Amino acid sequence: MFNRRRPPLGILPMVMAVVQLVGTHIAAWRQGAPLTWGAVLLLLAGPALLLLRRRRPGPMAAGIGLVTVGYVAAGFPWGPFPLSFAVGLVLAVLAGARWWAWGSAAAAGIAFLLLALQPGESTRVFFVLVWLVVVLLAGELGRSAKTRRDEFRRAASERAKHQRDEERLVLARDIHDVVAHSLSMINVQASVALHLAKKDGDTSGMLEALENIKSGSKEALSEVRGVLAVLRQDAPRVPSQRLEQLDELVERVRGANLSISFTPPVLPPPEWVDERVENILYRVVQESLTNVVRHAMASHVAVAVELDDGHAAVTVTDDGIGMGAGDEGNGIGGMRERLGSHGGTLTITTGMPGGAGRPGTRIEAWIPAPKGQHA
Repeated sequence: MFNRRRPPLGILPMVMAVVQLVGTHIAAWRQGAPLTWGAVLLLLAGPALLLLRRRRPGPMAAGIGLVTVGYVAAGFPWGPFPLSFAVGLVLAVLAGARWWAWGSAAAAGIAFLLLALQPGESTRVFFVLVWLVVVLLAGELGRSAKTRRDEFRRAASERAKHQRDEERLVLARDIHDVVAHSLSMINVQASVALHLAKKDGDTSGMLEALENIKSGSKEALSEVRGVLAVLRQDAPRVPSQRLEQLDELVERVRGANLSISFTPPVLPPPEWVDERVENILYRVVQESLTNVVRHAMASHVAVAVELDDGHAAVTVTDDGIGMGAGDEGNGIGGMRERLGSHGGTLTITTGMPGGAGRPGTRIEAWIPAPKGQHA
């Protein structure tokens, strides 16, 4: 956000000086009273003190009040001479120097009351007193409005910062999921190709593995470019992974010598399943399969995605070695965060019936439909 440039410091005092001098001169001419040099100096002193409004708003208001009382006490012609005092009081209140403003107004009011005892001055002095109260109340209203605007701007800035933080977190999760999954697939396929080249000389198997590496790396490059485009602000932050792409994801992992049974969701999904929910479900399946390929040493995995009007669920079960006692990695933590942002949960169970005496692992993700949208 750009800072608004404030007007030059001398503009306001010059305007006040011109108004007070010209207005009071016309009023004095109509009253048939001369405007002496002493009156002119006092009419210029008030506007000159406005030069202190940014550094010393409190003393500024007190000084202008003293000059205004001195002008009245000297018996100079009446006119718009209190204008700089009114502006000074309002500026002092807006700057937060409320006690200075109210104190200056109270002192000036007492002085005016004493002057009102003079013959012929009571009406005009009481008018000035009422006018001072109105000016101070206007300043308080302006200060309240300014405070509300400042609070609104701070709240808007906090919301914008929170949204930026959320966007960064989503991008970090996407980059982790894309890179981890793609590199795992490429590593497995490269291992298959290397094994075939050294042992069997199976050209067709090698070509298939290399083809899987090519397609997987191309897909990963496309996804990473999409995420980086958001960082460059070349594209809006809209989740790109949809449920209909799950078939392609499963096929890529099948190429890693892993048997997969896949139960796809019924499409189109319910109305409450928007793009973000679809992206979360896709990433859960992607990260779960990545962990199976990298860590589980499994030969078979079952993937099921279920959608209805009340909830969405993902279940991934493998016959691998199960999870150890170590801490969860960034991938599982990212899945929990994604699901938690929509009120969902993630449950990981080790000890499912696995193959070759292995315990196996079951991952269950669950997202509820928003309230008021259940069947």
